[in-house]
Amino acid sequence: MYQRTKYPKNFGGLTGQTYKEAKAVVLPVPYDKTSSYGKGADLGPKAVIDASPQIELYDREFDCEAYEKYGIFTLPQLPVSKLVPEKMLKTLEKKYSELLQDGKFVGVLGGEHSITPGVMPALKKKYPNLSILQWDAHGDLRDSYEGTKNSHACAMRRCYDHVDKIVQVGIRSICQDEAIYIKEKKIADNIFSPRRFGLDQATKAKSIKEIVSKLSNDVYITIDLDGFDPSILPATGTPEPGGLGWYD
Repeated sequence: MYQRTKYPKNFGGLTGQTYKEAKAVVLPVPYDKTSSYGKGADLGPKAVIDASPQIELYDREFDCEAYEKYGIFTLPQLPVSKLVPEKMLKTLEKKYSELLQDGKFVGVLGGEHSITPGVMPALKKKYPNLSILQWDAHGDLRDSYEGTKNSHACAMRRCYDHVDKIVQVGIRSICQDEAIYIKEKKIADNIFSPRRFGLDQATKAKSIKEIVSKLSNDVYITIDLDGFDPSILPATGTPEPGGLGWYD
């Protein structure tokens, strides 16, 4: 049987997990340098890990406690909170590459969305046909924002420097420059607003099949919590009304 601590340094409060034996690792990346409204994303990794003992380890879909089979090891927080975006991305890229070389399945806990491009070089090298599934309220397709090309508002634009296909779900806020980029790149068909995703179960089921069909076999999933409606999850840096729900 597992043992769990109440206030853990490990995800789920798990004890007895080792880096060598674990197939999955959790990498906390506390970064909040480019946020442009609400602050506190850098506190997210610790808050998630602190709360994680409250979730059940048993997975109803797979009828097991997956950590017993695969192992989950929680790494120390990546020391990037005081770095400028460019140095943060290089630090994350180096660490993520090392983890992939060790054969680990890596879950990154942010932190603002600007961290996402930092994992792309290593992933693209390992998975040449990589695609991205993005859950978000915003397109994050600006070329630059508030003086940097590595803002949270530019995250998916920078990811497009590495991958050819990004399917975006929950998008309901873009600027004019992003709209022009979407038309020029001809990617509008890969963007699902909450309305397009569906307000009824039949439409949602159809949309899910369409989304999956657009992705490659190797998919990186990136979740910005503002993809949820703020009535469900208001504590994000840039909340947007009209978002997705728990069962979407």
